[in-house]
Amino acid sequence: MPKFAQRIYDMESSAKIIRALFGAMDSPNIISLGGGAPASDALPVEAVHDICTDVITRNKRGVEALQYGSVLGVSDLRKNVADILLKPKGLEAELDEIIIVNGGLETMNLLCQVYINPGDVILVESPTFVHCVEIFEMFQARCVGVECDDCGMILEDVEKKIQKLHPKLVYIIPTFQNPTGKTFPLERRKKLAEIGSKYDVIILEDDPYQELRYSGEPLPPIKCFDKTGHTVYANSFSKIFSPGSRLGFCHASHDIITKLFDAKTATNSHTSTFAQVVCAEFFNRGLFSSQLKKLCEIHRERRDVMMNCFAKYMPDGTKWVHPDGGLFSWGELPGGIDTAALLPEANAAGIHYIAGSSFYVQGGNMGSNAMRVSFGNVTPEKIDIAVQQLASLVKNKL
Repeated sequence: MPKFAQRIYDMESSAKIIRALFGAMDSPNIISLGGGAPASDALPVEAVHDICTDVITRNKRGVEALQYGSVLGVSDLRKNVADILLKPKGLEAELDEIIIVNGGLETMNLLCQVYINPGDVILVESPTFVHCVEIFEMFQARCVGVECDDCGMILEDVEKKIQKLHPKLVYIIPTFQNPTGKTFPLERRKKLAEIGSKYDVIILEDDPYQELRYSGEPLPPIKCFDKTGHTVYANSFSKIFSPGSRLGFCHASHDIITKLFDAKTATNSHTSTFAQVVCAEFFNRGLFSSQLKKLCEIHRERRDVMMNCFAKYMPDGTKWVHPDGGLFSWGELPGGIDTAALLPEANAAGIHYIAGSSFYVQGGNMGSNAMRVSFGNVTPEKIDIAVQQLASLVKNKL
């Protein structure tokens, strides 16, 4: 057999994490706190059934849904993005500044096609989203972690590393960050947009959790403060409509969208027209607001149950992020417990999480006592069982 391309070997460490995660999700004997899915019981199954039936049997959109479509995406879906998902956040977007993609991750892929040459530097949070590291490594980028505090990226370190390393991109999840659940403050958002312009660096703002807020006041995206077109705003329908639809969108300057258009044309021509038409009809029929309310109610309850279980069962010295939204919390264990070493025991006990060290590009012992847990697609009853069992394992190590 011919040897695999070097880029496949370059991404092996992050790929192992993803394979383990999906393996745990497929096991009926494991309560997985490791995934990033929204609640299955909140998915709009009946509404989508009715829309699909209507589109194919009674609606004039049947041919449109089954035919080739526009590279940029179905026009009324892009209009819904502009009017319902962007404008309320303070973002004014023309339709030709929006492209519909195959899930939020395709924006990262297309942007790398457009900007990244082998060896180019991408600055990321410490810790950061492992799936995106996998994509960046696929394009043989060099990912460099930026120092973070309880509020996210430390901007002095961002500037220091930009001056030294001259990166092409700065990648950030500013709201209910994956994996920590933390939120980047307003003043830092403004300043990061200025930094992108000052140093001619693209700020890649990944914002799939923005709508899933359960407490606190919403913050405007970094893109709101972008005066020069250096911020690219990526979002997804996975958390607010359906992960299985594999739909996302990107809002950027016309010049950048034009290049993404070219890259997407060469990659897959366009995103599924059928999925786009169904999603567009979901918005057209005014179903989004009630769906979002349902999602937030379910996830708020699960977040609260998880936080209460941590307080009730976990030993003294354990620290947990109490997120205002999203799907994740970040825990740090006492006593120097290595969460990667603990994971096989946890799996044997029927629990899965992701070890904190998996989210650091620096390697070493960063995050060795930390873990990411998700409450999104786990029932309150199973959250209680999982945290009790996890607490027992941790206490046995102290």
